[in-house]
Amino acid sequence: MTQTQQTPGRRERKKAATRRALSDAALRLFLERGYDNVKVAEIAAAADTALTTLFAHFPGGKEALILGDSEERKASLTAAVRERAEDLSVLDALHEFMAGRGMFSDDLDNEFRRRLDLVVTTPALRRYARTLWVDCEHALAQVIAEETGADADEVGLRLLSRYILELPDLVATDPAPRESLAAAFDRFRRGWPELA
Repeated sequence: MTQTQQTPGRRERKKAATRRALSDAALRLFLERGYDNVKVAEIAAAADTALTTLFAHFPGGKEALILGDSEERKASLTAAVRERAEDLSVLDALHEFMAGRGMFSDDLDNEFRRRLDLVVTTPALRRYARTLWVDCEHALAQVIAEETGADADEVGLRLLSRYILELPDLVATDPAPRESLAAAFDRFRRGWPELA
């Protein structure tokens, strides 16, 4: 690997810093004043950037400032299945992956906890988060099919993919989301024993 592949260039670092400044400003303003009381232009001003710069980095608007887009999720989901240990089933790999994400993680720092609470209690953010997960349905069904020899268009595999991706929204307000996640995957293992 070359040095340029290992270390992001100046332009990439500047883009990442701008994205971080915008995201941080949005979170701060949303927490201070409430999501619905903050305009996109105010976020851009708070991050000392132009409104066009905000939309260049976050074309999804206000929701994307907090939640990003579905590309990272798709990449992470497919990697969790493709790169799983040899002795780990597809369902176990997905359970492990989900257990380390968002509300299911048992290792949340204070900033992430505040961000998560904001998403769960803000209807527009919660809807957007659900959309991001559900947008991964085809990619998840495809990678499961590749790894198991199943047909990605088979309704059972599409159902399983959708059920898995609905979990963050379904248990968002559960008092014990990790336990709910485990219970859901126990049911998936019974319903799809060939993947367990």
